[in-house]
Amino acid sequence: MIKFGGIRWSVHPLFVLVMLASVVTGYFIELLTLFVIVLVHELGHVITAKGFGWNVREIKLLPFGGVAEVEDGSGLPAKEEAIVAIAGPLQNVWMAGIAYLLGHFGLWSHEWANYVCQANMMIGLFNLLPILPLDGGKLMQAAFSRTLTFHSTLVWGARISLLFSALMVCYAIFPAIMSGNAIHLHMNLIAVGIFLLLSNWTSYRNIPFLFIRFLANRAGSSSRSIARGVWALPIVIPKGYTILAALRLFKRDSYHLIVVMEEKGDVIGVLPEQRLVNGFLADGRPDRAVLELFM
Repeated sequence: MIKFGGIRWSVHPLFVLVMLASVVTGYFIELLTLFVIVLVHELGHVITAKGFGWNVREIKLLPFGGVAEVEDGSGLPAKEEAIVAIAGPLQNVWMAGIAYLLGHFGLWSHEWANYVCQANMMIGLFNLLPILPLDGGKLMQAAFSRTLTFHSTLVWGARISLLFSALMVCYAIFPAIMSGNAIHLHMNLIAVGIFLLLSNWTSYRNIPFLFIRFLANRAGSSSRSIARGVWALPIVIPKGYTILAALRLFKRDSYHLIVVMEEKGDVIGVLPEQRLVNGFLADGRPDRAVLELFM
């Protein structure tokens, strides 16, 4: 692990295994090129994130890209997350374009230029799959945030990521099953698919923790929103609604006012979202009725 630009950079053990395999099989130069492509891909994310003022703590490089650890990630605007996510694959586009031109004008051999082009396209397109923590998964979450609540975004993001991770493993195994020959197994794809499957299964089980972290970050972001003026999106609930049920209606980029109403339509009271969040974080009793916060 090294620290550069205030960010910790490390290589995931999965990438180390691929490197060792490349040395044994004689493909070290190709693997080194792949490493540089992945590094530039991640630099695209980092530079864009820094441009938005994000605090990037660590980048962990994997064979297909990287995983960034960002401070207060759940409190960042979905639009910014989408732009940062697409910045990585865009690096693969210009690198593939340069490799094509170098091959076209004879500065590189056609074989090497094709390899670099294909490697960039493979990494760029692979990262656009709708699987977290790939760039496509982050774009998917940002899109979900436009219509779904934050809790639903976490749930459906994890479910779809699990589905496509499982399909990836099946796709890697299917040729060997059909041919009856283990030589047709795509071992690299199986390893990556299993890694993504386990990663998303862990995330799915940790959704309650991820949601609480979102609420903890929400308190600070709500205060900043009010300081600069913001439109409020009301959440209308009946008087028997629990605090947790109301919190699960929160949307990522909206500031909420919680309106508690009688069945006949009379308004009992209005709470700013900070009261609801603080009431939950103070005692951790999600089954309390929102109405109790007025007492």
